Parts: sequence; C-alpha cells; structure tokens
Amino acid sequence: MSGLKYTILAVFVLALSACASVLAPKVETSAIALKQGNYQLDPKHAALLFKVQHSGLSDFVGRFEVFNANLDFDPDNPQQASLEAIITIASLDIANDDFARTLLGPSWLNAGQYPEARFVSQSIEITGDNAGIVHGQLSLNGTTKPVDMTVVFNGGAQILLTGKYTIGFTARARFSRSAFGIDRYASFVGDEIEIEFSGEFQRQR
Repeated sequence: MSGLKYTILAVFVLALSACASVLAPKVETSAIALKQGNYQLDPKHAALLFKVQHSGLSDFVGRFEVFNANLDFDPDNPQQASLEAIITIASLDIANDDFARTLLGPSWLNAGQYPEARFVSQSIEITGDNAGIVHGQLSLNGTTKPVDMTVVFNGGAQILLTGKYTIGFTARARFSRSAFGIDRYASFVGDEIEIEFSGEFQRQR
C-alpha cells in the first residue's frame, strides 16, 4: 500500500472512531438519575420470550413478536411507577407454523377467543439500587391472576440517533399455566412458564 493510500485509510478509520464516540450515549445506571415521565416501549429494541419444560429433557422456547407497554416513572418515588403491557397472542413465533397454529387453538392459548394477554402493575417493591419486583395482575385465556415480575434496570441515556431519552430493562416472571386454564398434556409438558423480557422505553413527555 502506498504512503498516500495508507494515510487516507488511517484518516478514514480515525473519523469513524470519532463518530462512534460522539454517537455513544452516556448511560446513567442509577434510578435516581433518570428523568420523570411517561415512557413507551420501543418495539424495534425489545424481545419477549417464553420457556416451558418438555418431557423433563429440555426447555421449549418461543417468542411473541407483537407487544406493547407503557411506563410512568418518577425517580423520586420509584415504588409508585406504573406499568401496563399488552401481548398479541397470535404473534407467537416458534419457527414451526403448523405447531404454532395448534398452540394458538382452543386447547392451548385460545387466541381466537382471547386475542390478547395483559399485565397491569399494582405495586413496585424496590430490592436494590437498580432492581425491584413488580407485583401485578396477568390476564390470560380469560383468567386474571397475580403474577410477580423481577426487574433489573440497565440504565438510561439520551440517544442522539433518535432524539429520545431512553431507558432499558430486563425482566423475568414465572407462573403456572394451569392456573390460567392451560393444562393440556400436564404429564409431560411442564406447568411452570418462564417469561423473559429485554427492551428499551422511550420518554414521551
């Protein structure tokens, strides 16, 4: 490579590095540093998975592609935060269309009669600087039961590319499917369902 080409390449690499450093957000990981307001889930940066034990040999894993959530948050009173999430049951994705149709049928998730699942928070229990338990009500398959969700706050930052102040969380919840009337093949399909969420919320106001 000639000296001129090497110089041009070096300048290009340095320019890219400079751009990356400018675009990288300054993330605050303390909840008290966050901005008060109403937050809307950013569906492009969110994932919702479920797991259930199969035959005692493995975990059957799937995901829901369509869901939304709203969060009202005040850093001075984090225990007063409120969360509502809605999942479109028919957006189930298990990479097997035939089996997905079976699971969406009346013997399982019954998406025709109950097209949505809904989680509404009732209280927040702070368990650490960036962790808590959301106590709420889950409505699924025509039944509403209390479900707890453990939540870890990953941080918040102003995102230059979107112009939005954004916060991120990971969360887990476990519940009994039979409690919601989904008890088919209980002899070899586990009763406990584990939900895993990871995603970002954008501040609206």
